[in-house]
Amino acid sequence: MQPREVDPTDGRVLERNYDYAQRNVRLLAMWYECDVERMLELLAEHDIELSRNDRLEFGSYYRAARRASVQ
Repeated sequence: MQPREVDPTDGRVLERNYDYAQRNVRLLAMWYECDVERMLELLAEHDIELSRNDRLEFGSYYRAARRASVQ
């Protein structure tokens, strides 16, 4: 039996990894080897709620990315 390949940008996987990263966008971006802005765009695209600390620091960028992903 072959192991299934996991898409790290799948919404459920992304949300689980955000939880594993203690709901810290900077840490998650390091794990995914991308910049913080790209990670915020991925989270917004999948409508994954930011932690309070991330919302305070990145809320405006996240909301703009969320609006862009809805259009």
